[in-house]
Amino acid sequence: TVKGDVHDIGKNIVGVVLGCNGYDIVDLGVMVPCDKILAAAKEHGAQAIGLSGLITPSLEEMSHVASEMKRQGFDVPLLIGGATTSRAHTAIKIAPHYDQPVIYVPDASRAVGVVTSLLSEGQSASYAAEVAADYEKIRAQHAGKKGVAMVTLAEARANAFQWNGDAAYVPPKPAQLGVQAFDIDLSELVDYIDWGPFFQTWDLAGSYPKILHDDIVGETARELKSDAEVMLARMVAEQDTNPWVKARAVVGLFPANAVGDDIEIYADESRNEVLMSWHGLRQQHERPAGKPNYCLADFVAGKDSGVADYVGAFAVTAGLGIEGRLAAYERTHDDYHAIMLKALADRFAEAAAEWLHAKVRKELWAYAPAETLSCDELIKEAYRGIRPAPGYPACPDHTVKGDLFKLLDAPANTGMGLTESFAMTPAAAVSGFYFAHPDSHYFAVSKIGQDQLADWAARTGMTVDEARKWLAPLL
Repeated sequence: TVKGDVHDIGKNIVGVVLGCNGYDIVDLGVMVPCDKILAAAKEHGAQAIGLSGLITPSLEEMSHVASEMKRQGFDVPLLIGGATTSRAHTAIKIAPHYDQPVIYVPDASRAVGVVTSLLSEGQSASYAAEVAADYEKIRAQHAGKKGVAMVTLAEARANAFQWNGDAAYVPPKPAQLGVQAFDIDLSELVDYIDWGPFFQTWDLAGSYPKILHDDIVGETARELKSDAEVMLARMVAEQDTNPWVKARAVVGLFPANAVGDDIEIYADESRNEVLMSWHGLRQQHERPAGKPNYCLADFVAGKDSGVADYVGAFAVTAGLGIEGRLAAYERTHDDYHAIMLKALADRFAEAAAEWLHAKVRKELWAYAPAETLSCDELIKEAYRGIRPAPGYPACPDHTVKGDLFKLLDAPANTGMGLTESFAMTPAAAVSGFYFAHPDSHYFAVSKIGQDQLADWAARTGMTVDEARKWLAPLL
């Protein structure tokens, strides 16, 4: 996994699958800098190099590794994988940096076929030529595209979502302002688990629970779920005597107001001391008539409206203490249970985010005290309000996690940390913000113009080049 990124479940599955098919795998782990990757490749005489990453800053790092491979005269194929990667991105942004084959591998099940084709004496040249031609076609199509129709930042702001002055809505004041931390009993989280992504982790396609009865993968899915339930039961039963992981959360509810596309978060109701300014990004693609260009700041009352509003912030993890158990699995070369444990830690972390948000809505902010939603309804986000997370479409900026963690003192309150690329540690973690406005909803900031890039850089105090680095996928 490239520098600054800590996610490795997919990478580990790829390693296991290739290892089971006769390939020798040198796994360098996570947060691996470029020079270490290339030095190890030389030392071991690697016939291919694989890069993995989950967060968007990893995409830039992969391009850097590709250019370094060219500069150092490498002649081995480069494999690209991970949730934020794609065939188009690989063809357009990574492959041009390196003269040898650069191949996007969408999931572990394809890894063996790709590597076999690349390393087979009879197939490698024709396979590499086929992929190169495919990627050239993608680049040509991309160059010929008009792209998303954009408006200026001024036009987008003029078309912002408006609700200030709506007398029918009074922002609810939280029952309890300030920061609170919680140790969470794992048994409280079990009913909040969303099993759908668990099967995606193992590259099994299908929605849960239908996947359990699928003609093709149903039997495998049932076996995985059965094994997961055995481990999950032990994780819950042994959490006090011999803990596998610990779940911890921190939440803060604060007075807040919007100032343009920014949200000012205040220390108290006097609203004089700004604890954090969250610099939002606004949709800048052309919108149909009557549809606003949204920014998350639109869901908070403007400072000049005189309306007192509030926002929340949170960080949760269910990966504390996981290293000991993983090391034990490593010593016995038990890859299956190591991957299973990481997958369940991820499920517990997402469940902790769901549990905490329900607690906020019903008790801490208490704007929906009578809410009674089933797990399915929670997964479908049938509740009022949203909890956008940095790095996701409504808030594509990962850097805001730095200020979020300071606001909540997350390292002290939860034991969580951030890498240089703003990936959260432990990897089984979720963080984000809370909005209570009944019209608040998720949306995508797909592309932004150079005017918004420069404006955002000025607001954050970054240089335009720094801002370009962090917002590269949006440009």
